[in-house]
Amino acid sequence: MSTTTKKRRLQIVFESDIEDDADHAQASSNKSETKSQGTEGKARWLEFMAIASIPLVLVLGNSMLVPILPDMQRELGISQFQSSLVITLFSFSAGIFIPVIGYLSDKFSRKVIIIPALIVYGSAGVLAGFGAIWNSYTVIIIARAIQGMAAAGTAPVAMALVGDLYKGGTESKALGLTEASNGTGKVLSPIIGSLLALIVWYASFFAFPVFCALSLVAVIWLIKEPKRDKQEQKLGAYLKSILQILKQKGRWLITSFVAGSMGLFILFGVLFYLSNRLEEAPYNIDGVRKGLVLAIPLLGMVTTSYITGSVIKKNGILMRWLMNIGLILMVIALGATIFFFNKLYLFIGLLTISSIGTGLLLPCLNTMITGSVEREQRGMITSLYNSLRFLGVAVGPPLFGWMMDKSERLVFISVSVLSLVVLGLVFFLIKPDKQVN
Repeated sequence: MSTTTKKRRLQIVFESDIEDDADHAQASSNKSETKSQGTEGKARWLEFMAIASIPLVLVLGNSMLVPILPDMQRELGISQFQSSLVITLFSFSAGIFIPVIGYLSDKFSRKVIIIPALIVYGSAGVLAGFGAIWNSYTVIIIARAIQGMAAAGTAPVAMALVGDLYKGGTESKALGLTEASNGTGKVLSPIIGSLLALIVWYASFFAFPVFCALSLVAVIWLIKEPKRDKQEQKLGAYLKSILQILKQKGRWLITSFVAGSMGLFILFGVLFYLSNRLEEAPYNIDGVRKGLVLAIPLLGMVTTSYITGSVIKKNGILMRWLMNIGLILMVIALGATIFFFNKLYLFIGLLTISSIGTGLLLPCLNTMITGSVEREQRGMITSLYNSLRFLGVAVGPPLFGWMMDKSERLVFISVSVLSLVVLGLVFFLIKPDKQVN
């Protein structure tokens, strides 16, 4: 064999070895990258779950009480209006304190606010439980007011935290998940509240701190908040920047605030109506069965919220379509209940359609509002939005209770007209860009 041939063969073997090493290195790199992406994806989902636990706890602390309100009336000898204040005072207290908490979360950090808020929220639940044992409506009301103050530092701040942590489609997905978590709490709450009431009617007060503790652990260990710029903004300059945002974007921002508040006003008002109506003749549905019935329309909202958050990403045109379609569904379904509120199965079906409309509306509003401002003012803007949402929840039960005493038909005439008005406002005043920031 010639020397030239031997050299050529050695060169081929050498090049083959190099290619094999390169392929092996590339395969190892791909495997490492896939493993890294898998680990990162798992960590992100754990983070998603920790954030989602915050609105879930918020809702459980309020909605678990809806099924036991009639029991509370009987056991404490209070009126329907007084029992509705257990929900209303909580929400009103939260609505008042949310803007203050929003400013503090912008000044310090989100977790610095969320962690003590969860501790106080759970502790006040224990106080409310003892108020029930002592047969003291006054203690329960005081405890609920304290819970409302603490609630101001939970879900509203979590919404701002999502805006801090994520961008683009990940942000809208996380916000859709938090709204779905909010709705999941509303689905589970009537069932859990009804099951706990089988032990004793006030068991929900004592069970609630357990959920707070689980969320607290998740927030502490799973959420890594991004570092902040140490440069502090003076209060005067901060308020001026907020006013500037409202001046520039107030037309659609305030409309969004009103639309979100209206959605929850109707949802909680209808739940209050349905909870009381189911226990009356000819239905006589109470306990766990009532909880399951109350969960049906909410399940439609939860599923829709999650899907909506996953698909909208930052597509402004799609958001506008979905918001208007959601409100149209609400107008049609609530309008039809005027004629069918005495036919239970059809009535629940219509309420489910309305809840699906709410599930189309809220994630779009959340994504637009959270992305509309920079991190330094995000806490206040999302807090103002959530403050109006809480006030909507606060006004719902007592106003529905008052209208129920006048005329059941009046209840659904009012909410269908209200939905129609909000549809007009959203259609003409909220026109997001093709790509939302």
